[in-house]
Amino acid sequence: MSKTVYTQDHEWLRIESDGSVTVGITDYAQDQLGDVVFVQLPDEGKEIGKDGEAVVIESVKTAGEINMPVSGTVTAVNAALADDPAKVNADPMGEGWFFKFTTGEAAALDGLMDEAAYKAFLETLG
Repeated sequence: MSKTVYTQDHEWLRIESDGSVTVGITDYAQDQLGDVVFVQLPDEGKEIGKDGEAVVIESVKTAGEINMPVSGTVTAVNAALADDPAKVNADPMGEGWFFKFTTGEAAALDGLMDEAAYKAFLETLG
């Protein structure tokens, strides 16, 4: 069974029962970005420290990045995004995922927001 948590940077992390974590952006983030036109994914096997840049996203409005919420090792990337970055627009919480990783700091993920807390956070943004 998986559990989804959220960051204040509008990323979602789906924590699987085997300890792997899938990362993407929320509908709110996708809406703020506009149409995503380019995604640069990390290399599989790459170790990225906490707050290290993992993904670069370019949209018609802006460019941004996804930073690692905890240190980890990239285990898989969504290679389909290279040819079709619009998957992020169409299904940011599903087929538009960016990468998967494993971490030795899984307890640090417990401090992130659940869905109810994330929705409450969004309401504070006006």
